[in-house]
Amino acid sequence: MKSLARLPLLLLALVLAGPVLADPYTDSIEAWRRTRISRLKKPDGWLTLIGRHPIELGTWSVGSAEGNVIRLAAGPEKLGTITHTPDGKVTFALDENASGIIDGTQPGERTAELDYLSDKPTYIRTGNLNMYVMERSGKLFLRVRDIQADRRMHFAGIESYPIDPTWRIEAAWVPFDPPREIKVTNIIGLVEPATIPGKAVFTREGKTYELIPIDEGPKEDLFFVLTDQTAGTETYEACRFLYAKRPVDGKIVLDFNQVYNPPCAFTPFATCPLPPKENVLPFALRAGEKKYKGAH
Repeated sequence: MKSLARLPLLLLALVLAGPVLADPYTDSIEAWRRTRISRLKKPDGWLTLIGRHPIELGTWSVGSAEGNVIRLAAGPEKLGTITHTPDGKVTFALDENASGIIDGTQPGERTAELDYLSDKPTYIRTGNLNMYVMERSGKLFLRVRDIQADRRMHFAGIESYPIDPTWRIEAAWVPFDPPREIKVTNIIGLVEPATIPGKAVFTREGKTYELIPIDEGPKEDLFFVLTDQTAGTETYEACRFLYAKRPVDGKIVLDFNQVYNPPCAFTPFATCPLPPKENVLPFALRAGEKKYKGAH
């Protein structure tokens, strides 16, 4: 006992209390948060976006020098030209003096048609930059990434609310037969259709609420775009996201500890959907990620 008496009081308390038991649920959320940040910081993650340029019909110069129609925030002064024809075809021609490569081309090839409709679009790569064409609501854009982007190099981390198991809620699932279609507006004002397979109905502090998810495909989790009374002060003003496993036996689990910021919270070059009116919660959802405090 004399040796124990010489221990600091805190250490003595720990010795007497015995081992601290791990909390599997807290551990799982902390692991999810670490994975979330790791994916966000990847070389092809959202923090690398430095441009989203509309591609109109015609042929347009691309490069970082003043005078280019599509002026890049970094990279070669003259990278090349991009051509968009009325039949939807898009081609890119590298400038003769530019160092770069177009995916799928043979050595020496400087011009290629760009695939923007498949899950694996054609990339144009030069130095730290890569770019590809994306389609949103029938409009085409050149999305540009830089692995050395300031947002990635100076990422400020993400602050979250304390993990609270009561925010893991088993909701009732009410299917829509047939599924409904709604129009979803994104942050740049474009509108796209979305399939809504049903609604999640849950109670919190004696009151009942509903949320509708977007169905992104039979093999994907259900996607909720939502907002609440913390928006604009404690959390990102436009919305937050939540994925949930598909319902089983009329139940769906909404784990609000996994509510997270959309890409638009970190970069102005993303095209995030905004929440439908059904998903504006009339209470303060103090769970998941808080507003990002880094530079936008």
